[in-house]
Amino acid sequence: MADNFSNLFFLGRPFSPLYSAVMKTREALYNKGLKRRHQLPVPIISVGNLTMGGTGKTPVVAYLASLLLEKGFKPAIISRGYGGAAGNKVNVVSDGKTIFLDAAAAGDEPCFLAKTLPGVPVLTGIVRILPCRHAIDELNCDILLLDDGFQHLSVQRDLDLVLFSAAKLAGNSRVFPGGDLREPVSALKRSHCFMLTGVTDTNRDRCTQFSELLRQRFPSKPVFFSSYLPIAANELGSDEVHNTATLPSPLYGFCGIAQPELFRNSLKKNNIPLSGFMALKDHQPYARNLLKKLSRQAEESGAQALITTEKDLVKLQKDSFQLPCFALKMEVRPEPSFVNFINEKVERFTVHQTSPPKNK
Repeated sequence: MADNFSNLFFLGRPFSPLYSAVMKTREALYNKGLKRRHQLPVPIISVGNLTMGGTGKTPVVAYLASLLLEKGFKPAIISRGYGGAAGNKVNVVSDGKTIFLDAAAAGDEPCFLAKTLPGVPVLTGIVRILPCRHAIDELNCDILLLDDGFQHLSVQRDLDLVLFSAAKLAGNSRVFPGGDLREPVSALKRSHCFMLTGVTDTNRDRCTQFSELLRQRFPSKPVFFSSYLPIAANELGSDEVHNTATLPSPLYGFCGIAQPELFRNSLKKNNIPLSGFMALKDHQPYARNLLKKLSRQAEESGAQALITTEKDLVKLQKDSFQLPCFALKMEVRPEPSFVNFINEKVERFTVHQTSPPKNK
């Protein structure tokens, strides 16, 4: 798969300057006021990335939402709802109490966030200012989290967090279609801080070198590290939470995320024995034929159960497999300096926050 992307990037390299110029022009139009940037009456935190593919945005958004909830805020998560069939201008996945849309309608990531964050409304919409306003006006939310919001310039934000995956960093450092970048590196001047996700003892030296490059280029912006820790396993069709050490063995792994090798490595690192593994495309829908194929390969491999990601589990039904199916429950562990940084920002939000007026 990596070789295929390399070949495509090589073919697209001549067009990178054109796409880069388009993105720079777009940013300039917002900066000059020629395209409208909406200012909302509550604090806005954006979690996004410069690179294409997964950087672990969803777990970080979930972490921040939980942190804000603990501090007495009423946060809402605003997402585009990629892959979801719901086509309204505002789609309320959850109002914080009731989940209204499943993964097919909402998209896998918004559905996962809604199920794992009781008390936090989750909304989607292509024109994100509309679900933003709905969260404020109708659900009385007092702080918003933009999931994958770095390139969404029409909403003014108070904190712009840009993530880099420790496994990928900046890729080949070329702009699409010649590389992994959604925008030129110069776009990072919009950000307030950076986080490298999935940092381990194995990749820490490489991450440290990359963080130094970021600090040299953007000296005023702090760089933080975070890691992922498996804390339990959820069972499909059950509310029961399992210790990973007590799972059936061996397991057949599968996932449809941007970097499936990261999930496979997490399983291996945590001594979860695998009889086989199937890597699927990001946001993979689980049609009946695919479920039959997964079941057959799991049984032929001698697996006692299947294991996947939390994002994939929300797209499955209780009767998807005859064998049990589990999802590895991961927790973001940022370094203490990041927690201090967010706490300082949140205190400023609290000091300056007033009751949100109604948007007209």
